[in-house]
Amino acid sequence: MTVTRFAPSPTGYIHVGNLRTALMNYLIARKSGGQFILRLDDTDQERSKQEYIDALKQDLEWLGIEWDREERQSLRLERYQEMAEKLKADGKLYECFESPTELDLKRKKQLNMGKPPVYDRSSYRLSEEEKAALRAEGKEGYWRFLLDLERIEWTDGILGDLSIDAASVSDPVLIKASGQVLYTFASSVDDSDMGVTDIVRGGDHVTNTATQVQIIRAIGGTPPNFAHHSLLTGPNGEELSKRLGALSIRDLRESGVAPEALLSMMARLGSSQPVELKMSLDELADGFELKHFGSAPTKFDSNDLIPLTRTRNQHLPYSAVQEQILGLGIPAEQGELFWQVASQNIDTLDDLKGWADLCLNGADPLIDEEDRAFVAEAMPLLPQGPFTEETWKNWTADVKAATGRKGKGLFMPLRKAVTGMNHGPDMSQLMPLLHKVRARD
Repeated sequence: MTVTRFAPSPTGYIHVGNLRTALMNYLIARKSGGQFILRLDDTDQERSKQEYIDALKQDLEWLGIEWDREERQSLRLERYQEMAEKLKADGKLYECFESPTELDLKRKKQLNMGKPPVYDRSSYRLSEEEKAALRAEGKEGYWRFLLDLERIEWTDGILGDLSIDAASVSDPVLIKASGQVLYTFASSVDDSDMGVTDIVRGGDHVTNTATQVQIIRAIGGTPPNFAHHSLLTGPNGEELSKRLGALSIRDLRESGVAPEALLSMMARLGSSQPVELKMSLDELADGFELKHFGSAPTKFDSNDLIPLTRTRNQHLPYSAVQEQILGLGIPAEQGELFWQVASQNIDTLDDLKGWADLCLNGADPLIDEEDRAFVAEAMPLLPQGPFTEETWKNWTADVKAATGRKGKGLFMPLRKAVTGMNHGPDMSQLMPLLHKVRARD
């Protein structure tokens, strides 16, 4: 069975970059009838917070992304300790004592000598007596994984055949001096124990993948199929990472972006397929293939979500928005007509408030100076409400007969006076919804 996972750290609100990873893994599982795991990488107890876990689940539920089971790394600490002991016994995990300052000096020295800044395994060569002496000095040990110095090869689902020379990579730190298990180790143990078969994540994890392949094999597991998607940039190719906090899913939701719009974009962005609005996750899963994606940085512009949201809103049936519309004060008998008119003239559902205000309370008239006399003559000819679909046709005919105006010179000043706008829906449809016309008062 295909098993995928989304493994966020609950240290903040998830953003579009996180969603892209979650969605790709979800669609792979959905398409194959497999399992999708939500795994909370919460080993950092100081930064992980329940409020972020709750918000994460709310965001996924709003998008319709359901998980088959939930796992928490904070509940698996004993398992990590068990695997750590196995690696120590196998000589694959060794204790180190260099401070961050000492490591930084080593890296700078290597760079000055024209060498790659790879950890030199000084601690690996320490005797037990030397380690004991360092501990007696108050130094706390942390643990690195001993990489086999060979070329690590795999076929990436997006990038194709990849290989990394382990000699060009530092032995990764798996356990901090505080005892905290780090992502590289906990994730490897989890992926092995949980039978994860496919992992899609950002291209910045390629080096992690190389080391995790060896870690998973060392603990007796089988490495999953890896794929690394491109990283998002701003619309002009600028780095997006600094702005991701402003592109959280909850902020996009509050701005009125539709879930279908966001999912449709994230499922196709960076692929050879055009971004097209899909109204369900099943539709997205049917056409989802990793082979369609490329490695080039992918431009993301949140403004592109608005046209998709607009199209989605135009597809919504009245039943989907009835409660919201009636909540704005629109009479029940006018609700469906109101939606028919407003749905073609909004970007987000929040825009319905403006149209409800226009219909119920009227608009500040927009009258050009050269049209003041004309509007003043036209308004008394507007019959008392309630208006019907014939009101606009009959009124403009009466105004034309009285003033001699016709065409745009007739219709536009009257539209602006009634609605406060120089564009909008068919006035014959809008007039029956108007409870008040301020220009007449």
